[in-house]
Amino acid sequence: MIHLNNVRKFYGALEVIKGIDVTVEDGEFAVFVGPSGCGKSTLLRMIAGLEGIDGGDLVLNGTRINDVPPDKRGISMVFQSYALYPHMTVAENIGFSLSLKKVAPAEIRRQVGEVADILQLGELLDRRPGALSGGQRQRVAIGRAIIKKPSLILFDEPLSNLDSALRVQMRAELQRLHRELSATVVYVTHDQVEAMTMADKIVVLNQGTVAQVGPPMELYHRPDNEFVATFIGSPKMNILPVAMTRDGADSIRLAGPLGMTFALADASLPEGAARMGVRPEHFKVVAADAAHFVAEVAIVERLGVETYLTVGSIEQPIVVRVEGDVTFRPGDRVPFAADTAACHIFSTDGRILRSANVA
Repeated sequence: MIHLNNVRKFYGALEVIKGIDVTVEDGEFAVFVGPSGCGKSTLLRMIAGLEGIDGGDLVLNGTRINDVPPDKRGISMVFQSYALYPHMTVAENIGFSLSLKKVAPAEIRRQVGEVADILQLGELLDRRPGALSGGQRQRVAIGRAIIKKPSLILFDEPLSNLDSALRVQMRAELQRLHRELSATVVYVTHDQVEAMTMADKIVVLNQGTVAQVGPPMELYHRPDNEFVATFIGSPKMNILPVAMTRDGADSIRLAGPLGMTFALADASLPEGAARMGVRPEHFKVVAADAAHFVAEVAIVERLGVETYLTVGSIEQPIVVRVEGDVTFRPGDRVPFAADTAACHIFSTDGRILRSANVA
Protein backbone atom coordinates (compact mmCIF):
# COMPACT_ATOMS: atom_id res chain seq x y z
CA MET A 1 0.00 0.00 0.00
CA ILE A 2 1.18 3.51 -0.77
CA HIS A 3 -0.15 6.56 1.05
CA LEU A 4 0.44 10.19 0.15
CA ASN A 5 -0.27 12.40 3.15
CA ASN A 6 -0.50 16.15 2.43
CA VAL A 7 2.30 15.88 -0.14
CA ARG A 8 3.59 19.17 -1.55
CA LYS A 9 6.07 20.29 -4.20
CA PHE A 10 7.47 23.74 -4.90
CA TYR A 11 9.56 25.12 -7.74
CA GLY A 12 10.83 28.29 -6.13
CA ALA A 13 7.77 30.16 -4.89
CA LEU A 14 5.44 28.24 -7.22
CA GLU A 15 3.53 25.42 -5.53
CA VAL A 16 2.74 22.76 -8.15
CA ILE A 17 1.56 19.92 -5.86
CA LYS A 18 -0.76 21.40 -3.27
CA GLY A 19 -1.25 19.05 -0.34
CA ILE A 20 -2.36 15.81 -1.98
CA ASP A 21 -3.88 12.98 0.08
CA VAL A 22 -4.26 9.68 -1.80
CA THR A 23 -4.07 6.00 -0.79
CA VAL A 24 -3.48 3.14 -3.24
CA GLU A 25 -4.24 -0.26 -1.74
CA ASP A 26 -2.22 -3.43 -2.34
CA GLY A 27 -3.01 -4.96 -5.73
CA GLU A 28 -4.93 -1.91 -6.90
CA PHE A 29 -4.63 -0.40 -10.39
CA ALA A 30 -4.80 3.35 -9.73
CA VAL A 31 -4.78 5.86 -12.56
CA PHE A 32 -3.76 9.50 -12.06
CA VAL A 33 -5.51 11.47 -14.78
CA GLY A 34 -5.86 15.13 -15.63
CA PRO A 35 -5.06 17.76 -18.27
CA SER A 36 -1.52 18.78 -19.18
CA GLY A 37 0.10 20.75 -16.39
CA CYS A 38 -2.09 19.37 -13.59
CA GLY A 39 0.89 17.78 -11.77
CA LYS A 40 0.29 14.09 -12.44
CA SER A 41 3.75 13.27 -13.87
CA THR A 42 5.44 15.36 -11.18
CA LEU A 43 3.54 13.41 -8.54
CA LEU A 44 4.60 10.11 -10.10
CA ARG A 45 8.23 11.19 -10.16
CA MET A 46 7.95 12.15 -6.48
CA ILE A 47 6.74 8.63 -5.69
CA ALA A 48 9.65 7.19 -7.69
CA GLY A 49 12.17 9.41 -5.92
CA LEU A 50 13.13 11.33 -9.06
CA GLU A 51 11.69 14.56 -7.59
CA GLY A 52 12.08 15.74 -4.02
CA ILE A 53 9.14 16.13 -1.64
CA ASP A 54 8.87 19.56 -0.03
CA GLY A 55 6.09 18.76 2.43
CA GLY A 56 4.00 15.89 3.76
CA ASP A 57 4.76 12.17 3.94
CA LEU A 58 5.12 9.42 1.34
CA VAL A 59 4.53 6.04 3.01
CA LEU A 60 5.10 2.72 1.22
CA ASN A 61 4.03 -0.46 3.02
CA GLY A 62 4.13 1.32 6.37
CA THR A 63 7.55 2.96 5.90
CA ARG A 64 8.10 6.67 5.27
CA ILE A 65 10.27 6.89 2.15
CA ASN A 66 10.59 10.65 1.57
CA ASP A 67 14.38 10.49 1.85
CA VAL A 68 14.98 6.94 0.57
CA PRO A 69 17.02 6.87 -2.70
CA PRO A 70 15.12 5.73 -5.79
CA ASP A 71 17.02 2.45 -6.11
CA LYS A 72 16.21 1.50 -2.51
CA ARG A 73 12.44 2.03 -2.68
CA GLY A 74 11.49 -1.30 -4.27
CA ILE A 75 9.66 0.58 -7.04
CA SER A 76 9.91 0.11 -10.81
CA MET A 77 8.97 2.71 -13.40
CA VAL A 78 8.01 2.44 -17.08
CA PHE A 79 8.65 5.65 -18.98
CA GLN A 80 6.83 7.18 -21.93
CA SER A 81 10.03 6.99 -24.02
CA TYR A 82 10.67 3.27 -23.24
CA ALA A 83 14.33 4.16 -22.36
CA LEU A 84 15.75 0.90 -23.76
CA TYR A 85 19.47 0.41 -24.39
CA PRO A 86 19.76 0.25 -28.20
CA HIS A 87 23.01 -1.79 -28.21
CA MET A 88 21.53 -4.53 -26.00
CA THR A 89 19.27 -7.40 -27.01
CA VAL A 90 15.78 -7.77 -25.60
CA ALA A 91 17.08 -10.37 -23.13
CA GLU A 92 19.91 -8.09 -22.02
CA ASN A 93 17.57 -5.12 -21.59
CA ILE A 94 15.13 -7.14 -19.47
CA GLY A 95 17.86 -8.67 -17.32
CA PHE A 96 20.01 -5.56 -16.95
CA SER A 97 18.99 -4.79 -13.36
CA LEU A 98 19.87 -8.35 -12.33
CA SER A 99 23.27 -8.02 -14.01
CA LEU A 100 23.97 -4.93 -11.93
CA LYS A 101 23.23 -6.98 -8.82
CA LYS A 102 25.75 -9.64 -9.93
CA VAL A 103 23.07 -12.34 -10.18
CA ALA A 104 24.41 -15.54 -11.72
CA PRO A 105 23.99 -15.67 -15.54
CA ALA A 106 21.99 -18.90 -15.39
CA GLU A 107 19.55 -17.36 -12.91
CA ILE A 108 19.25 -14.23 -15.07
CA ARG A 109 18.40 -16.39 -18.09
CA ARG A 110 15.78 -18.26 -16.08
CA GLN A 111 14.08 -15.11 -14.80
CA VAL A 112 14.26 -13.40 -18.20
CA GLY A 113 12.62 -16.49 -19.71
CA GLU A 114 9.78 -16.33 -17.17
CA VAL A 115 9.17 -12.64 -17.87
CA ALA A 116 9.37 -13.21 -21.63
CA ASP A 117 6.71 -15.93 -21.36
CA ILE A 118 4.38 -13.59 -19.46
CA LEU A 119 4.86 -10.82 -22.03
CA GLN A 120 4.96 -13.08 -25.10
CA LEU A 121 8.49 -11.99 -25.98
CA GLY A 122 10.10 -15.43 -26.17
CA GLU A 123 10.81 -15.26 -29.92
CA LEU A 124 12.27 -11.74 -29.68
CA LEU A 125 14.94 -12.18 -27.00
CA ASP A 126 17.86 -12.00 -29.44
CA ARG A 127 16.63 -8.89 -31.23
CA ARG A 128 17.67 -5.33 -30.49
CA PRO A 129 15.13 -2.52 -29.85
CA GLY A 130 15.60 -1.06 -33.33
CA ALA A 131 14.12 -4.24 -34.83
CA LEU A 132 10.96 -4.10 -32.69
CA SER A 133 7.57 -2.47 -33.15
CA GLY A 134 6.35 0.18 -30.72
CA GLY A 135 4.17 -2.31 -28.87
CA GLN A 136 7.03 -4.80 -28.58
CA ARG A 137 9.37 -2.13 -27.21
CA GLN A 138 6.75 -1.20 -24.65
CA ARG A 139 6.49 -4.84 -23.54
CA VAL A 140 10.29 -4.98 -23.17
CA ALA A 141 10.18 -1.84 -20.98
CA ILE A 142 7.47 -3.47 -18.86
CA GLY A 143 9.54 -6.67 -18.64
CA ARG A 144 12.53 -4.71 -17.38
CA ALA A 145 10.30 -3.25 -14.68
CA ILE A 146 8.61 -6.44 -13.47
CA ILE A 147 11.73 -8.62 -13.36
CA LYS A 148 12.75 -6.68 -10.24
CA LYS A 149 9.60 -8.02 -8.49
CA PRO A 150 8.79 -4.53 -7.20
CA SER A 151 6.16 -3.75 -4.58
CA LEU A 152 4.90 -0.97 -6.84
CA ILE A 153 5.03 -0.37 -10.61
CA LEU A 154 4.73 3.17 -11.95
CA PHE A 155 3.69 3.94 -15.55
CA ASP A 156 4.23 7.43 -16.98
CA GLU A 157 1.95 7.79 -20.05
CA PRO A 158 3.38 4.56 -21.52
CA LEU A 159 0.98 4.32 -24.48
CA SER A 160 1.07 7.88 -25.76
CA ASN A 161 3.63 7.08 -28.49
CA LEU A 162 1.56 4.23 -29.95
CA ASP A 163 -1.07 4.40 -32.68
CA SER A 164 -4.72 3.90 -31.74
CA ALA A 165 -4.85 0.17 -32.59
CA LEU A 166 -1.71 -0.57 -30.55
CA ARG A 167 -3.02 1.51 -27.63
CA VAL A 168 -6.14 -0.67 -27.48
CA GLN A 169 -4.01 -3.83 -27.64
CA MET A 170 -1.59 -2.63 -24.96
CA ARG A 171 -4.43 -1.60 -22.65
CA ALA A 172 -5.63 -5.20 -22.78
CA GLU A 173 -2.06 -6.47 -22.23
CA LEU A 174 -1.59 -4.27 -19.17
CA GLN A 175 -4.89 -5.38 -17.66
CA ARG A 176 -3.96 -9.04 -18.21
CA LEU A 177 -0.52 -8.45 -16.69
CA HIS A 178 -2.03 -6.76 -13.66
CA ARG A 179 -4.34 -9.71 -13.05
CA GLU A 180 -1.55 -12.28 -13.44
CA LEU A 181 0.98 -10.48 -11.23
CA SER A 182 -1.50 -9.07 -8.68
CA ALA A 183 0.77 -6.03 -8.79
CA THR A 184 0.09 -2.62 -7.29
CA VAL A 185 0.11 -0.11 -10.15
CA VAL A 186 0.06 3.68 -10.35
CA TYR A 187 -0.51 4.76 -13.94
CA VAL A 188 -0.40 8.33 -15.25
CA THR A 189 -2.26 9.43 -18.37
CA HIS A 190 -4.04 12.45 -19.84
CA ASP A 191 -6.35 10.07 -21.73
CA GLN A 192 -9.55 9.58 -19.75
CA VAL A 193 -10.52 6.61 -21.98
CA GLU A 194 -7.43 4.77 -20.70
CA ALA A 195 -8.40 5.72 -17.16
CA MET A 196 -11.99 4.52 -17.53
CA THR A 197 -11.10 1.19 -19.15
CA MET A 198 -8.14 0.18 -16.97
CA ALA A 199 -8.50 1.60 -13.48
CA ASP A 200 -9.81 0.16 -10.23
CA LYS A 201 -9.46 3.68 -8.84
CA ILE A 202 -9.16 7.00 -10.67
CA VAL A 203 -7.50 10.04 -9.11
CA VAL A 204 -8.53 13.16 -11.06
CA LEU A 205 -6.00 15.97 -10.66
CA ASN A 206 -6.56 19.63 -11.42
CA GLN A 207 -3.92 22.34 -10.95
CA GLY A 208 -1.98 20.36 -8.35
CA THR A 209 -4.99 19.29 -6.27
CA VAL A 210 -7.22 16.21 -6.17
CA ALA A 211 -10.57 16.98 -7.79
CA GLN A 212 -12.06 13.54 -6.97
CA VAL A 213 -11.05 9.95 -6.22
CA GLY A 214 -13.18 6.89 -6.89
CA PRO A 215 -14.03 3.94 -9.14
CA PRO A 216 -14.49 4.86 -12.83
CA MET A 217 -18.27 4.57 -12.99
CA GLU A 218 -18.75 6.47 -9.73
CA LEU A 219 -16.86 9.41 -11.22
CA TYR A 220 -18.81 9.05 -14.45
CA HIS A 221 -22.26 9.01 -12.85
CA ARG A 222 -21.63 11.06 -9.68
CA PRO A 223 -18.93 13.67 -10.24
CA ASP A 224 -18.22 15.98 -7.31
CA ASN A 225 -17.83 19.05 -9.48
CA GLU A 226 -18.15 20.36 -13.03
CA PHE A 227 -14.45 19.81 -13.78
CA VAL A 228 -14.67 16.06 -13.15
CA ALA A 229 -18.02 15.88 -14.93
CA THR A 230 -16.58 17.30 -18.14
CA PHE A 231 -13.20 15.57 -17.95
CA ILE A 232 -14.51 12.02 -17.44
CA GLY A 233 -16.51 10.67 -20.37
CA SER A 234 -16.14 10.76 -24.14
CA PRO A 235 -17.80 12.69 -25.68
CA LYS A 236 -17.79 14.91 -22.64
CA MET A 237 -20.86 15.89 -20.67
CA ASN A 238 -23.00 18.69 -22.11
CA ILE A 239 -22.96 21.72 -19.78
CA LEU A 240 -25.78 24.18 -20.36
CA PRO A 241 -26.64 27.46 -18.60
CA VAL A 242 -30.09 27.34 -17.02
CA ALA A 243 -32.35 29.58 -14.98
CA MET A 244 -34.23 27.85 -12.16
CA THR A 245 -37.56 29.03 -10.78
CA ARG A 246 -39.84 27.44 -8.19
CA ASP A 247 -42.52 25.24 -9.76
CA GLY A 248 -44.70 24.32 -6.82
CA ALA A 249 -43.55 23.20 -3.39
CA ASP A 250 -41.63 20.10 -4.49
CA SER A 251 -40.12 20.93 -7.87
CA ILE A 252 -38.06 23.46 -9.75
CA ARG A 253 -38.45 24.53 -13.38
CA LEU A 254 -35.39 24.85 -15.59
CA ALA A 255 -35.19 27.11 -18.63
CA GLY A 256 -32.18 26.64 -20.89
CA PRO A 257 -30.93 27.32 -24.43
CA LEU A 258 -32.95 26.47 -27.56
CA GLY A 259 -36.19 27.10 -25.66
CA MET A 260 -35.48 24.12 -23.41
CA THR A 261 -37.81 23.88 -20.41
CA PHE A 262 -38.84 21.15 -17.98
CA ALA A 263 -39.31 20.56 -14.26
CA LEU A 264 -37.20 18.56 -11.78
CA ALA A 265 -38.79 17.02 -8.71
CA ASP A 266 -36.24 18.39 -6.25
CA ALA A 267 -37.33 20.81 -3.54
CA SER A 268 -33.73 21.36 -2.38
CA LEU A 269 -32.56 23.23 -5.47
CA PRO A 270 -32.39 27.04 -5.14
CA GLU A 271 -33.82 29.51 -7.58
CA GLY A 272 -31.47 31.45 -9.81
CA ALA A 273 -28.74 30.86 -12.38
CA ALA A 274 -27.07 27.45 -12.54
CA ARG A 275 -25.45 25.03 -14.97
CA MET A 276 -27.01 21.75 -16.01
CA GLY A 277 -24.92 18.72 -16.99
CA VAL A 278 -26.40 16.00 -19.23
CA ARG A 279 -24.39 13.24 -20.89
CA PRO A 280 -25.01 12.64 -24.62
CA GLU A 281 -26.78 9.31 -23.97
CA HIS A 282 -29.28 11.00 -21.65
CA PHE A 283 -30.83 13.11 -24.40
CA LYS A 284 -33.43 11.23 -26.44
CA VAL A 285 -35.19 11.81 -29.73
CA VAL A 286 -38.91 11.94 -28.86
CA ALA A 287 -42.30 12.77 -30.33
CA ALA A 288 -42.96 16.49 -30.74
CA ASP A 289 -45.54 16.60 -27.94
CA ALA A 290 -43.05 15.06 -25.46
CA ALA A 291 -40.11 17.31 -26.35
CA HIS A 292 -38.25 19.57 -23.94
CA PHE A 293 -36.78 21.44 -26.93
CA VAL A 294 -36.48 21.31 -30.71
CA ALA A 295 -33.08 21.88 -32.34
CA GLU A 296 -31.50 21.94 -35.77
CA VAL A 297 -28.95 19.20 -36.48
CA ALA A 298 -25.54 20.66 -37.35
CA ILE A 299 -23.32 17.53 -37.53
CA VAL A 300 -24.09 13.81 -37.92
CA GLU A 301 -21.31 11.39 -36.90
CA ARG A 302 -22.20 7.80 -37.84
CA LEU A 303 -20.09 5.18 -36.03
CA GLY A 304 -22.15 2.10 -36.91
CA VAL A 305 -23.43 0.90 -33.55
CA GLU A 306 -24.18 4.48 -32.53
CA THR A 307 -24.56 7.95 -34.01
CA TYR A 308 -23.68 11.32 -32.48
CA LEU A 309 -25.76 14.35 -33.39
CA THR A 310 -24.43 17.83 -32.69
CA VAL A 311 -27.34 20.25 -32.47
CA GLY A 312 -27.82 23.89 -31.58
CA SER A 313 -25.45 26.80 -32.11
CA ILE A 314 -21.67 27.02 -32.44
CA GLU A 315 -21.60 28.95 -29.16
CA GLN A 316 -23.72 26.35 -27.30
CA PRO A 317 -23.53 22.97 -29.08
CA ILE A 318 -25.31 19.94 -27.62
CA VAL A 319 -24.10 16.41 -28.40
CA VAL A 320 -26.76 13.67 -28.44
CA ARG A 321 -26.02 9.95 -28.69
CA VAL A 322 -28.56 7.73 -30.47
CA GLU A 323 -28.43 3.98 -31.06
CA GLY A 324 -27.45 2.63 -34.48
CA ASP A 325 -27.77 4.57 -37.71
CA VAL A 326 -30.30 7.35 -38.20
CA THR A 327 -31.81 9.11 -41.18
CA PHE A 328 -31.25 12.62 -39.84
CA ARG A 329 -29.23 15.06 -41.95
CA PRO A 330 -27.69 18.44 -41.15
CA GLY A 331 -30.43 21.04 -41.24
CA ASP A 332 -33.17 18.76 -39.93
CA ARG A 333 -35.12 20.03 -36.93
CA VAL A 334 -35.52 17.27 -34.36
CA PRO A 335 -37.43 17.15 -31.02
CA PHE A 336 -35.43 16.06 -27.97
CA ALA A 337 -36.04 15.42 -24.27
CA ALA A 338 -33.59 15.05 -21.39
CA ASP A 339 -33.76 12.14 -18.97
CA THR A 340 -34.63 14.22 -15.91
CA ALA A 341 -33.25 11.60 -13.50
CA ALA A 342 -29.86 11.86 -15.23
CA CYS A 343 -29.49 15.65 -14.99
CA HIS A 344 -26.67 17.07 -12.85
CA ILE A 345 -27.05 20.61 -11.53
CA PHE A 346 -23.95 22.68 -10.78
CA SER A 347 -23.60 26.12 -9.28
CA THR A 348 -22.17 28.81 -11.54
CA ASP A 349 -18.75 28.24 -9.89
CA GLY A 350 -18.80 24.47 -10.61
CA ARG A 351 -19.97 22.97 -7.30
CA ILE A 352 -22.40 20.07 -7.46
CA LEU A 353 -25.94 20.97 -6.33
CA ARG A 354 -27.74 17.86 -7.54
CA SER A 355 -26.27 14.53 -8.66
CA ALA A 356 -27.93 12.41 -11.31
CA ASN A 357 -29.98 9.48 -10.07
CA VAL A 358 -28.63 6.78 -12.40
CA ALA A 359 -27.14 3.34 -11.84
